[in-house]
Amino acid sequence: MFKPFGIIPPVVTPFTSDGKVDEKAYRKMISHLIEDGVHGIFPLGTTGEFYAFDKAEVKNILEIAKDEVHGRVPIYAGASHITTRGTIELAHIAEEVGYDAVSVLTPMFVSQTQDELYEFYKTVAANTGLPLIMYNNKPKTNVTIAPDTVARLAQIKNIIGVKDSTGDFTNSAEYLRLTKDIEDFSVLIGRDTLIFAGLCQGAVGSIASCANVAPRLVADIYDKFTAGDLEGAKAAQFKLNPLRIACNMGTFPEVIKEALELEGYPVGKCLSPIGPLTSEQRDKLSKILKDMNLIK
Repeated sequence: MFKPFGIIPPVVTPFTSDGKVDEKAYRKMISHLIEDGVHGIFPLGTTGEFYAFDKAEVKNILEIAKDEVHGRVPIYAGASHITTRGTIELAHIAEEVGYDAVSVLTPMFVSQTQDELYEFYKTVAANTGLPLIMYNNKPKTNVTIAPDTVARLAQIKNIIGVKDSTGDFTNSAEYLRLTKDIEDFSVLIGRDTLIFAGLCQGAVGSIASCANVAPRLVADIYDKFTAGDLEGAKAAQFKLNPLRIACNMGTFPEVIKEALELEGYPVGKCLSPIGPLTSEQRDKLSKILKDMNLIK
């Protein structure tokens, strides 16, 4: 069974000035991330503005990313939709293109019960041959997958993990505790400030948005930890934290995109209605990047 591991950036989707996907910039980003040591590539996550695309665009983005990765690292596809049938359609696209796994967010807007969430993930898993990673992002969806529900779903063969972006480490720790004896099930941290803490309690890695901006630094948290250098891993985590906290300055993921622009990667702006940072916010971001030695 496929097992996720390491630092997996949910890659930003670069746009041209007229709002089209910028394939050249996208390929450049993906190769840059791999060359700087990330352990996987994940198109069409929240950081990739997954909600902005129709099915034809989804397929095109997944094909470009797979071609550019060219087998160098595992590839994970976002398959997130407000309905069960829509999610299954996206999972089928990822399967057709040839991805290693899919990440499936809880449906947005609809306030599901835990039983409805269980049936949602069970049904999606039954309708794809791909390994499935559940994705809990309660701050964005106002829906959470309770630890008991995760433990139930972890019994389903091709549900292989959960990403926790709640920022609630008690929740992450409960995911870890309740699934620790379930073979072939993994917990991934989705809040970049908690990667080291998660690894200490048994998480296998992180789907980390800030790895777009600081791939080598974020990879160091995992690489140093697995090499037994706990102090080095913790130091890398502390160095990263100001960048993740700065993401609260703008509507996500605008700070990630503007940081990349400051680094010289032409990824463009987020799609409207997300607006740019103010000049004051951009100055603060620039200072953080300088303090991290990411720009001069």
